[in-house]
Amino acid sequence: MQEITGGEFGHYMLTFESTAFRFEQQPAYVVAYEAEYFASWRAGDPRDPREMPELAAWLPMVRDWVGQGRRIERVRIHQDPPTDYQRWVRWAGQHNVEAGEVIHYATPERAHEVGLLPDAGPYDWWLLDDARLLRMTFDDDQQCIAMHLITDEPSLDRARTWRDLAIRAAAD
Repeated sequence: MQEITGGEFGHYMLTFESTAFRFEQQPAYVVAYEAEYFASWRAGDPRDPREMPELAAWLPMVRDWVGQGRRIERVRIHQDPPTDYQRWVRWAGQHNVEAGEVIHYATPERAHEVGLLPDAGPYDWWLLDDARLLRMTFDDDQQCIAMHLITDEPSLDRARTWRDLAIRAAAD
């Protein structure tokens, strides 16, 4: 396991060849560029999330990758009923889906039933090409405080199993 910078994280994300799978389980994410968009949505005056520079850059890449035959997929663990933040993410995520991402949702209870949680730990992660695991650690305030690249085979085997369990939890 190797700690990586945001730039290195971005490099790995941009260079996957076939599949990128994201597991998201934080109840919310404190990301500065989202704050005003989420606040306006909560106030009943939603702004187009595609105006966020980060999403405006991400969506064309997704379209391009999917056009090349790559697959971008996520499973999000959301409460039932979803929190305000989770409802906003679902609303904004429609643009990710339109760009070609596949997004699934599962409850924490369902993730426990299939054996995904607590085994997968408290982390979010991307599994790229089944060969690189980018793990993100969050603090109690939902801010990402560390990112790690993991490439050892036992960890990748576990991540592949967790991915399959996450998809199973979302499918039922």
